[in-house]
Amino acid sequence: MNVVTAVKMYVTKMTEESGPGMKVLLMDKHTTSIVSMVYGQSEILQREVYLFERIDSGGQQEPMKHLKCIAFVRPTKDNIALLSRELRYPRYGVYYIYFSNIIAKADIKTLAECDEQEVVREVQEFYGDYLAVSPHHFSLNITGCAQGMTWDHAHLQRCVQGITAVLLSLKKHPFIRYQASSEMAKRLAERVREVLSKEAALFDFRQTEVSPVLLIMDRRDDPVTPLLNQWTYQAMVHELLTITNNRVNLSEVTGVSKDLKEVVLSAEQDQFYANNLYLNFGEIGQTIKELMEEFQKKAKNHKKVESISDMKNFVETYPQFKKMSGTVAKHVTVVGELSSLVSRYNLLEVSELEQMLACQSEHTLQLQRIRRLLDSGKLRDFDAARLVMLYALRYEKHTNNDIVGLVEVLKKKNIPENLTKAVVNVLEYGGTHARQSDLFGIQDAVNITKNIFKGLSGVENVYTQHNPLLKETLEDLIKGKLKETSFPYLGGGHLTRRENERTFQMRCDNGFETDESINTDIDNSLL
Repeated sequence: MNVVTAVKMYVTKMTEESGPGMKVLLMDKHTTSIVSMVYGQSEILQREVYLFERIDSGGQQEPMKHLKCIAFVRPTKDNIALLSRELRYPRYGVYYIYFSNIIAKADIKTLAECDEQEVVREVQEFYGDYLAVSPHHFSLNITGCAQGMTWDHAHLQRCVQGITAVLLSLKKHPFIRYQASSEMAKRLAERVREVLSKEAALFDFRQTEVSPVLLIMDRRDDPVTPLLNQWTYQAMVHELLTITNNRVNLSEVTGVSKDLKEVVLSAEQDQFYANNLYLNFGEIGQTIKELMEEFQKKAKNHKKVESISDMKNFVETYPQFKKMSGTVAKHVTVVGELSSLVSRYNLLEVSELEQMLACQSEHTLQLQRIRRLLDSGKLRDFDAARLVMLYALRYEKHTNNDIVGLVEVLKKKNIPENLTKAVVNVLEYGGTHARQSDLFGIQDAVNITKNIFKGLSGVENVYTQHNPLLKETLEDLIKGKLKETSFPYLGGGHLTRRENERTFQMRCDNGFETDESINTDIDNSLL
């Protein structure tokens, strides 16, 4: 079950079905990002795609009848209108049309009526309606899916479309389980089941020995994980620099070269990145050093061009050498900036206290350390507010908690109002009344045991003690121990197949901090 492979296969199939010849790829805003996540431009050029156009770009353009057009768009009302106009006045010789999700028959009829010149050769549904971030992690790029504590209707619809597209692309018809305490999780589960029932013919896949499960969880059950600073490479880059569609903006980095103002971090196209996604910050420095040494060794060999044989070897290996040079420069710049930000924002001390708040119960000591850090003036406003939010979540019911006092300290420090209000908001969103799990009680025992057995020291021990609640939930699911009272089957009646289930799960609003847990648990479930 690899979503990157699934989407890449769709794009490959589009280029193959259109046959040999020069091609243009016509996309919308969303499918442009979807394709760029799995295919590099140089890679897709090798498939005879020489031009990339946006269907919503507007303006008059010269006809290019010698080009075959591959149209890959979402089946939205706007895109149907734009495609209809394109077919009435075709700029290209022939058209192969692929929709990223289920298309209504009425829309197909509309397009057929507009194809007066009979330029359309193919119309298909290719279910790549999501951003494949990594093999077991996809995104829909939705920010703020709720209005208060209920679904935003448009975002609910987009989540349903994205999830059903993933199911179709992986050829899975799963049992559906949802978090019992969450009305939003139940609503999403019901809407997904409606599509599975309505489109039963599409989901008529061969039964497998292992029964897939769609597990729908609510972020409210674990508000702690998103509040923690991250220390594994991918999650840390996203936390401090932000990864958007596999791209990182480094234009604000002092002295950065023009070529590195924006870099691509893709496990599909960068082997070093793929190998180091989940290494902690303490280990990344060593791997960067080894990469530099390997590069310097090869660079030294390239200087020795003394014979025809040397020249031939240089020409043959230069592309790989140039690629390695770019990889070294990119990751040295990224890691260097991460190191600078860690120092500038005092993140070692901040993160150590965050981990204590998440994993240990020492109220007096932790309150003293929070006050000392707030008084130091060395914290970002964001980090100061996050520490108080973590304190509020852990000690919400503590008889001597000083949540009000800490909020007053934030106000005196002129922390922006939206951040001071976030302390109250996070309790309303993910406080004890909203959670069905014993978030902090379980976590203490888990981490004490973990530290005893692993015997770790340094960065990995101090700064990565916390495990997301998702990890424990997945382990219970894989072992068949996930309680049906907490995560019922939608519709019930599936107890007889419980022993065979494995994890096929989605979450709304998960981040890179959970990606390692997902990857590890899925790998372990296949052993």
